[in-house]
Amino acid sequence: MTLNDAELSRAVSHALRHEPWLYELEMDEEGWAPVDQLLTSLRERGGSWGSVDGDGLERMITNSKKRRHELDGDRIRALYGHSVPGRIQRRPASPPQLLFHGTAPETWKVIQSDGLRPMRRQFVHLSVDRETAVKVGRRKSASPVLLVVDAAAAASDGTTFFEGNELVWLADCVPARHVRAAD
Repeated sequence: MTLNDAELSRAVSHALRHEPWLYELEMDEEGWAPVDQLLTSLRERGGSWGSVDGDGLERMITNSKKRRHELDGDRIRALYGHSVPGRIQRRPASPPQLLFHGTAPETWKVIQSDGLRPMRRQFVHLSVDRETAVKVGRRKSASPVLLVVDAAAAASDGTTFFEGNELVWLADCVPARHVRAAD
């Protein structure tokens, strides 16, 4: 049995985003962990995991449609989606004019008064296009509400944004006045 990229991506995401201590990873304040620590931990699972190597990690990252991870020399990190305790440090960036967020209809009612909050994650996740936001929203509801975020106005009012990757932007929170349902 061979390990496929999707299985490897799920395991790497779990290790870097949610429970690095289970993999005995020493992550820095920006979420970087040594590749050799990650590989050692994955190989200890046995079976097809025993053959995981740096080339496999590179292939998984290169072939990924969602670009969740990045390599830099002998270190690796998840680009977004962290639920680890403590705060992953990110560099602020200027967002595009509009961003999008998909959510369940019942959650939209709360967002209208409280704004977008990160919930169990470190940041609010926003999409650069409607299609991605709807896909994300379908994880919560068969009929998600598509929200439009006036990111430029929110940034002008003091909301800090961070680029996750080319499809995902992050924010600490977005005030309700900058969020509306799509037409």
